[in-house]
Amino acid sequence: MVFLAEWGDRSQVSTIAMAAGSDYGLVILGGTVGHAICSSIAVLGGHFLASRLSMRTVTLSGAFAFYIFSVVYFYNAWYDFE
Repeated sequence: MVFLAEWGDRSQVSTIAMAAGSDYGLVILGGTVGHAICSSIAVLGGHFLASRLSMRTVTLSGAFAFYIFSVVYFYNAWYDFE
């Protein structure tokens, strides 16, 4: 499912464009290193937050955020309908 969600995103299109005009090996290396750095930051940030916040706090925060999103989208759909 993640494969389908990420198919054709901007980073993939820009990587293909760079590979067309540059050395393939360097583009692959740069893309791999960049992805590894971003993933490492996400893992370290998640570990930091997990050690500071309880699962209940995270769950309630997520539920509250989704509730706010639903209210905003419902309002936009109801009043901005043309």
